[in-house]
Parts: sequence; structure tokens; C-alpha cells
Amino acid sequence: MEKKDFNLTSARNRIPAESFRPWMSLCLLAAAIYNLAWGTWVVLFPNQFFDLLNLPRVNYPAIWQCVGMIVGVYGIGYAIAARDPFRHWPIILVGFLGKVFGPVGFLVGYLTGQLPPVFGLMCITNDLIWWIPFAVILYQGFRWNTDTGRGFAVPEFEQAISSFRTQRDESLRHLSGQQPTIVVFLRHSGCTFCRVTLADLVIAREAIRKSEVNIAIVHMGSPMEGTTMLAKYDLNYWHHISDPNCVLYRAFGLGRGTVGQLFSWSVFKRGVLAAFVGGHGVGKLHGDGFRMPGVFVLNHGRIIEQQVAIDAGSKVNYVDLAFKAAALRTRIDIKALVGSDQ
Repeated sequence: MEKKDFNLTSARNRIPAESFRPWMSLCLLAAAIYNLAWGTWVVLFPNQFFDLLNLPRVNYPAIWQCVGMIVGVYGIGYAIAARDPFRHWPIILVGFLGKVFGPVGFLVGYLTGQLPPVFGLMCITNDLIWWIPFAVILYQGFRWNTDTGRGFAVPEFEQAISSFRTQRDESLRHLSGQQPTIVVFLRHSGCTFCRVTLADLVIAREAIRKSEVNIAIVHMGSPMEGTTMLAKYDLNYWHHISDPNCVLYRAFGLGRGTVGQLFSWSVFKRGVLAAFVGGHGVGKLHGDGFRMPGVFVLNHGRIIEQQVAIDAGSKVNYVDLAFKAAALRTRIDIKALVGSDQ
């Protein structure tokens, strides 16, 4: 078979990547100005804060001035991070942790009688009002930095199924031309639900064989990693396709999950049960952790059945799907035969 001269991950197929929103930079600049102003005030006038709140002055104002210096230095960090929040996320993370531990420290001091309640007013402007924007920036930054497909163009569907090759140098277009082909898109290999899917395929293996359909597994690892992963389930003789940049995923319309699809209570509960009760365990993030899974049935290059996951833990009855694929093939072949006779 002639191999297509098309490199789906080459530089010429790159597209500009979406980046941070303008409000994120404005928020960080506001935090920078506030921190620098507050820090300068405390360093230059260490007693004013206590005088304004009618609190006794500290015995060692130099220690309080050091607090102001640290807060001011954070302001410089926020100003740097404002230029590219997703790139400089470690600075934002350190600042966010400080804004979480600050109120915690005050609460401990208040409960032990070391700090008066009025001292907590400082936590409102220094810490609490920044929790939500900083958390949103960190979450979106994590999404952006883990998007392995960032900047890679998505080809037309026909081009994608013709260009991507299995470990045996077969395209989905060719496989589905031979017989209906079930294409299973996995979550990243460290995901518990990825392992659940592979275990379900082991159970359905005999039914898939009897239905006389092809099956191809699409994963986010390298070809060797895919072979190793499938070998653990004795499925490495099936066709599998390496798609680390999730180009084929997107060509089939599989997007990235929302917070609800990935982190809802229902998904969390099923994940815990599968990992610790079902024995599937939890692995490290390897690939795009936000990419959603899905299952498609191809026949002669056309999608004739699809089951796109509604959340990360969605399950598919592969036995039913295999026999449904075989039935659809028979129906399509009969229609083609009748059409040719006419």
C-alpha cells in the first residue's frame, strides 16, 4: 500500500495556539500594584497598620517590615506573570498558596487567642478576594499546558483516516474498506477509566472476533508505549494508532472535557471504586488529561455508529456494539447489492 506523504505533526501544520484571556493579565497587574503598595506602606510606616486598628504596636517592627518586603516581592512576581500567566503559572501557584495559608494562619492565631478578630480584616484584601481569580487562572493554565494538541492543525476527516497508520502500517480508511471497524479512543494511559475500557474490551474480545469486525485502538502514547500497554491486557495483536497530539481525536470531533465531565462527584465516585475496589489503580498523567474518549464504527470510511462519552467515566457495551456493527454492514451491503441490480 502506498503511504501518504503527509506529516500531521510537522511545523507546516501548526496553527496559532489559544492563550490566556486579557482579564487574567489585568488581574495580575492589579495584584502586583496592590502588593507593591501594601508592602511599601508597611516597610516605610510599620506602626500605622496597628494604629489604624487600635492594636498595640509590635515590639519588633523590623519583623513586620520583613513581612511587607515579602509581600512587595510577590508584587514583582505578579507583574512578571501578567505578561504570560500560563507560562509563568509557578509564580501564580506560589502566590495562591500564600493567599490560602495566610487566612489559615490567622484562624489558628485567633482560635489560640494570639490574634484579635480585627486582624482578619487584612486577610480580606490581601488574600480572600484573590482566591477565585487566581484559582481560575491556574486551572485554565493547567488546561493550556497539558493540551498536547495545542497549535496542531486538524486535517479533513477523509485525510485523517487515510494518513494515520496503525503499528502494521494500515490506515483506518483501508481497514474499514475491508470490514466494519470499531475505533476506540482511549483516555490518557494513566487514567483509571482508560484501564477500565481495556478491561471491558478483554471481556468483549471473543464477541468482537465472532462478529468479524476490525478494531483499532487510538491512544496518546508512542507506538511502543501503545504496544506495551495493550500487551498487559493481551490485546497487542489488535491494531492501534499513536496520536500524542490528539489530531485524530479532534478529527473525529472528540474535544476536551469540562469541569463537570471530568471532576463531578459522580465521576470521582466511579473513579475511586474502579481504582481501589475494581483494582485498576491510578497512574500518572501521560497525555492530554482533559481529552474525552469515544467509540466509532467505520464502514468504507464513513461513520455509521458513534458513542461519544458524556463524561470521563462513560462505559460502552462493546459486545452489543460489535454485533450492531456486523448487522449494519449486512444491511449496507444488501442495499448496495439491490442498488446495483436496479
